[in-house]
Amino acid sequence: MKLWAGILTGAACVLLASCAAAPSVQPLALRQQTRVLAADAQRGEQWPEAQWWQRYHDADLDHLIELALRNAPTLAAAEARLVSAQQSVRVTGAAQGLQLEGSGGLSRQRISDNGLFPPRFLEFNSYNLADLGVTARYSFDWWGRQRANVTAAVDAARAAQAERRAADLQISALVAEQYFGWQADQQRLLLLQQRQALLTRQAGITQRRIQAQLDNGDAVHRIAQDQAAAAEQIAIVQASAQLRRVAMAALLGAVDQDIPNPPVKTLPQIDLQLPADASLDLVAHRPDITASRWRVEALQQGLVAARADYYPDVSLRALVGLESRDLGKLLLPGSAVPSLGVALHLPFYDGGLRDAQFATQQAQLRAAIADYDATVFGAAREAGNAVAAGLSAAAQQRGRQQQMLELRSLTNAAAARVQAGTSDIRPQLALELEQLASRDALTQLQLSALTADIALQRALGGGYLATEDKP
Repeated sequence: MKLWAGILTGAACVLLASCAAAPSVQPLALRQQTRVLAADAQRGEQWPEAQWWQRYHDADLDHLIELALRNAPTLAAAEARLVSAQQSVRVTGAAQGLQLEGSGGLSRQRISDNGLFPPRFLEFNSYNLADLGVTARYSFDWWGRQRANVTAAVDAARAAQAERRAADLQISALVAEQYFGWQADQQRLLLLQQRQALLTRQAGITQRRIQAQLDNGDAVHRIAQDQAAAAEQIAIVQASAQLRRVAMAALLGAVDQDIPNPPVKTLPQIDLQLPADASLDLVAHRPDITASRWRVEALQQGLVAARADYYPDVSLRALVGLESRDLGKLLLPGSAVPSLGVALHLPFYDGGLRDAQFATQQAQLRAAIADYDATVFGAAREAGNAVAAGLSAAAQQRGRQQQMLELRSLTNAAAARVQAGTSDIRPQLALELEQLASRDALTQLQLSALTADIALQRALGGGYLATEDKP
């Protein structure tokens, strides 16, 4: 009894020493709120819808985004990561708790003539041995290692799910940007072609004036220079439109010739808006932020599991088996060889391995928290930049539209003078060229406003909700 008491006392001392040596796990300190400040922006009623691109009311854009979300190579990679993470949950969960294994075997053994029991004493020199059994093992999760590993796997799967949605959002935003950029390029090409036609008309008038000795040759050179500049601008815009088609083809996982060729449309007019409460927490509305938070949670659970390595591990093992030299007697009660055992693993000294593993886990957790905070700040910066760009584009559009009204009045007055015979057509053509230039500038401003709106939808999460995370 004294011996057993000493053994138990020693084990208790080791247990207490192990507990005292285990480092503590500090609670998470994540940045929970980020404000988007833009006093001049209009306030909407709610966050972006899940299919936020439908606010532009363009069926061709809807179709392109649908194709991209179905075929994009980037999404296939994100989907593969998600499936891998989901299976990791199953693997981790299956490795915990009760384990049952069946075994069986049949062998024939020859006895050595020079062994401990020679065959002449046993009256046989070989025998059959059959065994059949079921082994049960169970590890007690007293320190929470198993629970922490399962929770970490679940959190990692949730992070992969959020990353999948982040990839969706990125693809849809890029498709919308390229689509509207292509539409703007097509409109600009039409305006530039009209500009070329007006310049050709001006050149003809100038040639006739030179023949009539009303102008010198300098006017011809000026118009030729303008025509060359217009041709250069057409080449630039055509190249831009082609590059946008190539980009859309890459996003759709297709080639340029296979993507639809939508008709040219006017760009939609969008009033840039923020949610009704612009100080709402962005964490729940950004899939990349949600994924970053789940990664932090997973590493926190990994830290709990690493801390459990400092404590003793107790497991229970039971065997229900049968063994017989005679295969015909294997299933008889007398062939039973049951066993029951308890295994205790006490960590004493490992050369600092556990300390290094715990410190590594802590460093990874600190890096993940820093990445989370950077992602939150990045989200606020993206939203703020989008709002500022949208407000600037809207203000410039209002100024440009006012200029176009004045130009239209001047052009109408010049046309009236031409019709009345009090002036030639050159001032009217010059004003029409100015109008085309203003319309081209307005188209670019409309594209800037749309790009800012798309960036804002993306910055606010594109209608994503953290409750969608299901491993």
